[in-house]
Amino acid sequence: MTQPLALLVAGPTASGKSALALAIAERFGGTVINADSMQLYRELRVLTARPTPEEEARVPHRLYGVRPAAEAASVAWWRERALAEMAAARFPILCGGTGLYFAVLRQGLSALPSVPGWAREEARRLLAAEGPAALHARLDAATAATLRPSDSQRIARAYEVWRGTGRGLVEWQEAAPLHPPAPYRFAAILLDPPREALRTAIARRFDAMLAGGALEEVRALVAQGLDPGLPAMRAHGVPELAAHLAGRMRLEAARERAVLNTGQYTKRQTTWFRHHPLADTQDMHIIHARIGGFAQFPESEMGEIFAFVEGRR
Repeated sequence: MTQPLALLVAGPTASGKSALALAIAERFGGTVINADSMQLYRELRVLTARPTPEEEARVPHRLYGVRPAAEAASVAWWRERALAEMAAARFPILCGGTGLYFAVLRQGLSALPSVPGWAREEARRLLAAEGPAALHARLDAATAATLRPSDSQRIARAYEVWRGTGRGLVEWQEAAPLHPPAPYRFAAILLDPPREALRTAIARRFDAMLAGGALEEVRALVAQGLDPGLPAMRAHGVPELAAHLAGRMRLEAARERAVLNTGQYTKRQTTWFRHHPLADTQDMHIIHARIGGFAQFPESEMGEIFAFVEGRR
């Protein structure tokens, strides 16, 4: 029996993924399922550029704004929810920039142990006090070799597993049972626009966010008094605008820092996608341009995209 098709629409921040996924969903009767780790949080509609209510009304959108910022969403939690939404959709279209989310669908996921609360709190405390590089140095050698010293979120997770279980993360991954790959055929569209076009789009989009209420959004988020180590508190623009609201940074400086940090993040996203194929070569369509928003995408290219999708259905 042929497996059902799932389409992955991937690419760096501000490349136009949401606009493309919407257009494809309208053309083929699809459901857009969020595959971006920050767009899960309900308090961050503006700063994560979530689809607007009008866009959400045009086609079904799932897993957008479904998680409170106070509760960190794990990869395993997202995978379980995404699989449920995919099963309910006639044509699932997973859209986002979190490469790990796509990987756990195609490759499966190790069933890692739960860790005690004290280990999680210790990891967060040490991360805040010493920084990611120092925490990285505390890890077992096998796990440390797989992580960048600057990757604070994954370093903290590896540390809490090691402290809470007495075994390194790599050891657990090699020994733990695997949640199997999702039972789908995967085709993928990867947006890979020129760096200069992406930098311009990031700056323009952040200005639009400021005009659209980003400061008020961060003010409300900060008012909750959440742990600064939570993922939502580290979303692009949140630390910078929070510093401005606290009087530690001028607004223009906060804007420049947020735009710079977002641009650096898109470089890492692009590198990840280039080294982790989303589908077999014949089922991959790469677009070296930016779609929608501030740049008009050629109609001829949209026809090519629609033909690619139609050919895999």
